[in-house]
Amino acid sequence: MKRIWKKIAAAALTAAMLCGTAACGSSVGASDVPVVPAEGDVTIRLNWWGGDARIKATEAAVKGFEQEHPNIHVETEYSDWTGYWDKLAVQSAGGNAPDVMQMDQLYLAFYGSMNALLDMDKASQYLDLSHMDADTRDTGKVEGVQVAAPATIAQFGVIVNNDILDELGITLPDTSAWTWKEFENVAQEVTEKSNGKYIGSIFMNNSYGLELWARQHGESTFDGNKVSISPETLASFLQMPEDWAKNGIEGSAERWSENTTASMNDTDFGKGRQAFMLTQATQITPYAQAAGNPHMTLVQLPQVNPGEKTMYFKNGMYWAISSGSQHPAEAAMLVDYLINNRDAGTIFGTERGIPANNDIRTSLAKTATGTDKLSLDFVDAIRPTVGKAPEVVPNGASELDKTIVRYQQDVVFGKRKPLDAAKSMIAELQESIDFNS
Repeated sequence: MKRIWKKIAAAALTAAMLCGTAACGSSVGASDVPVVPAEGDVTIRLNWWGGDARIKATEAAVKGFEQEHPNIHVETEYSDWTGYWDKLAVQSAGGNAPDVMQMDQLYLAFYGSMNALLDMDKASQYLDLSHMDADTRDTGKVEGVQVAAPATIAQFGVIVNNDILDELGITLPDTSAWTWKEFENVAQEVTEKSNGKYIGSIFMNNSYGLELWARQHGESTFDGNKVSISPETLASFLQMPEDWAKNGIEGSAERWSENTTASMNDTDFGKGRQAFMLTQATQITPYAQAAGNPHMTLVQLPQVNPGEKTMYFKNGMYWAISSGSQHPAEAAMLVDYLINNRDAGTIFGTERGIPANNDIRTSLAKTATGTDKLSLDFVDAIRPTVGKAPEVVPNGASELDKTIVRYQQDVVFGKRKPLDAAKSMIAELQESIDFNS
């Protein structure tokens, strides 16, 4: 409990600081700065998280934007994932947020509800959001206000290392409509036939996977500001890693733990020692590169009831504009360029995910090859099972991914029974959401 309250106190402090600079009490997305281009030269700041490939691609796209808008100069900033959010909180609290910032759905409700993000409808003259599905566009809304522009979408699937299956003489069942039991059987066969040289898979361990699990059981993780997943469904999600560790699919509890906390290159799948990976489709390219194995394919995620519309296109990441930006029109022009310009789309490719702009995605798919083409084509492959996307994770649940892993670890190593862990996790999440509402 001490750790929980430390997190809550930190969140409260950040919220109070943001309120001091973002006019708390006013409507979401409010800003007193007119959304009109300034006269003469303008400098705006762009901030994102990511590695070297993303840095190079984004800086190249920014150069293209500056060539089209010679009076707008863009200063770039970037960090790793953890450092990014720590820095953004301090910047926002101090009234020094970047004009344009990369945003994740785990934090969108927090920054949106703190009135730290601009209502993009006010900048519609300079920012076009019509080239994406309406459902995708709506994932950028907080309390009905468009405070973020979806840059990419993500789709969960199963990446298959075919070299391992070929070596072991294993044939997949019909993956267009397979059940979890069918998946478990073939994954367990990998571990048994290889005498532990390879493992089958590790179970899902993030908020996207949890929501898909909930949807397959006729539920959802959240309903507005309420944790709506049932204790029984959450317990089954927390128990799966324990079951897979015991039956050998994950190798052992210790091997599961190592894979869960390791970087991509250090995981069994990244080292070519695991047959299947339950993850976002765009991860196929970096995983293939890490394993030195281009012989990978994508198949659909198993379902409790195959064929039901339990899948959804999750927003990969967003671009948002600070409500405190002194140049919101120019910031909107930059966001428009990053999501709608074809040259920028070519530069980015699938590095941030599948482009939310359908025209750019279609264009990339025509010329893409290898694993990039597989991830682009996967969007259409799973459309028959795609339903409406849920609302963004509510304010107070930004640490959901870490919370999931923590409770899965408790179950895997016998510290809690699955149902007890589920009830405690639900109570913890609801307490944090209530505190931040």
